This record gives sequence, C-alpha cells and structure tokens, in this order.
Amino acid sequence: MDYESYEFLEIALDDAGILTVTLNRPERLNAAHPPMLDELERVFHEINRDPAVHVVVLTGAGRAFCAGGDIQAMSDRNTGDEEHAWAIPKPGRHDIIRGLLALEPPIIAAVNGVAVGVGATLALFCDIVIASDAARIGDSHIKLGMVPGDGGTVIFSHLLGLQKAKQLLLTGDLIDAAEAERIGLFSEVVPGEELMEHVLDLARRIAANPRLAVRWTKMSLNRRLEEEVLLGQLPASSLEWLSLQMEDHKEAIRAYEENRPPEYTGR
Repeated sequence: MDYESYEFLEIALDDAGILTVTLNRPERLNAAHPPMLDELERVFHEINRDPAVHVVVLTGAGRAFCAGGDIQAMSDRNTGDEEHAWAIPKPGRHDIIRGLLALEPPIIAAVNGVAVGVGATLALFCDIVIASDAARIGDSHIKLGMVPGDGGTVIFSHLLGLQKAKQLLLTGDLIDAAEAERIGLFSEVVPGEELMEHVLDLARRIAANPRLAVRWTKMSLNRRLEEEVLLGQLPASSLEWLSLQMEDHKEAIRAYEENRPPEYTGR
C-alpha cells in the first residue's frame, strides 16, 4: 500500500503491524482544512484494504493534536478570497465520522496537545484515547457562531450524557487532561514524554490478539454509536451549514482577527 503520497499526513507502518498516522500541519497546530480531511477519508479506506495493518495510532505533529478548523481559511472564505478560502462545507462534505467507524482495525488516539472542535471529534471517535498530561480538549464551535456539525453533538453526548455535553458545547470551554480522564473522555493520561511509547505498547498488546476476534469485538461495541450517528449527525451537519451563513458567525471571525470581543446580533 502506498502511504507516501500524502501531503498533510505522515504515515508509517512498523513490523508489528502498527500504522501511525500523524496530522502534519504543525505550523498551524494541525488545524483541519479540506485537503487534510480529504486525505484522512482516503487513508481510512486504504487501511481497510491493507492486510498488514493490525492497529492504527492517530496523533499530531509538534505540540498540538489538532486545533480544530483552520480559522484563517474561514476568514478567507468570508472575505471572498477564493484562492485560499475554505469552501462552505455542505452536509456530509467530509464524512470523517463514518470513515472512523468503518475502520476495521482498532484505532488509538495519542492526544499530544490541544484537541479542539473537529480535533476533539477525531480523537473521541477513536476506539481508545490516551493523552499527554499537557493535553486539553473541548469543542469551541459555539465561540465562532457555529453548530458542531462534525460529530461533536453525537460523541460528547454519547460519552458524557446530555447535561455534561451541553455544558461543554454551549460554553465552548476547554478542559485539561486530568478532568477529561475523570469524566471519561480520555482512557488514560501519561506524561508527555512517555505518550508514544505507552500508546505503541498498548497497540502491540492489541495486535498480538487474534485479528478477527479483535475486529468483530470492536464492531459489536460500536453498534450503538453507529445508530446514534445515523440519528443525529445529518441534522447537526445541516444546522452547521446554516449557521455558517449567519452574520453572527462572520462577526465572530472578524472579532477573532481584530482581537476584540464579538458583538452578536442574533442574526
């Protein structure tokens, strides 16, 4: 399998069948933009066709896991800079969630730093989440006048229940690694310098088990989550698309660029 043709992902397969996929835009804190998301969709499909892969590890280059959507690209879109703009996403534009759920080998998120918005979604839809003690996680769509249409409404409520999910998504607050472990978003928290060694050891222990039993157990565990995605994802994605048309979203981007508090009008 050719894993060398990716621009925004760094991919390496070791002798134990552990495939490490690294989000590779460190200069932007691995902020997600359409080319990166396209590559993630593509690699998930390719992994399912590669019999050499037993376990996948997803992490970020540099000091962040993924800082969410690329705000500069959003700004370019709103100001009409078509050359650099993030085209307005249509519902289902980047079907990362289903790609993750359809991934046959287990996938472990190694959260090495901040995981926000779509970055949090990517991490939390993985089968196991191990984090550095310096990591932070949350969904700040609301602070940009946006509905979390990338899966946040589904996965936070699935893992935390409605009340805690609403508290995090309606405030846009980030929480530290210790709190995320306490409430069940992170499986484990380890010192940052030990993160990858710890994750790779876990991956090898899983890979040593019978492949079909591992994959079918994962499939069985994911059934309820898949049903929740089918029920909740399309409405959230559609409402995200609608929220991107609103003046409050544009004002949030302007305020971010101008380093001032936003002045929302409810439009």
